[in-house]
Amino acid sequence: MLHILLIYLFPIFHPFYVSVTEITQDPKTKTAQVSVRVFFDDLEKSLDHQYKERVNILKPVDRKKVDLLIADYLKKHLQIKVNQQPVVLKYLGYEIEEDAAWCYFETVALPTIKNIEIKNDVLFAEHESQSNMIHVTVNGKRKSTKLDNPKSSASLVF
Repeated sequence: MLHILLIYLFPIFHPFYVSVTEITQDPKTKTAQVSVRVFFDDLEKSLDHQYKERVNILKPVDRKKVDLLIADYLKKHLQIKVNQQPVVLKYLGYEIEEDAAWCYFETVALPTIKNIEIKNDVLFAEHESQSNMIHVTVNGKRKSTKLDNPKSSASLVF
């Protein structure tokens, strides 16, 4: 009986590692809004390891420094090309929602997205089982893909 109970309880204790990246091109301004949702504790661990200092996202002692670290980390681990041209992501900030950090970026005006290439290895160094979901919306049309560690890149055509 205990054996059966443990089988049913195991999934509760088994952690899962997933991020969600949303990329939406505004039809009026042609800018792209990018949001990355990650569990804040996993992001803290990645920042601790990469920058060799303790980071507290929930109650930062120096919010500007935490913003700089998050921006630098995500720009290194999330790269986007639109119509074969690299896109510069401007970091706007982050907010906490329950157990997740939502990190926000914006681009300059872009040509209408016909092809988007995404490299996303956020948290791959921390978790072998990390999965990164990506949703892209252009002119109301949404396409999605999933990158499972170690696969870190995808291309979507609109």
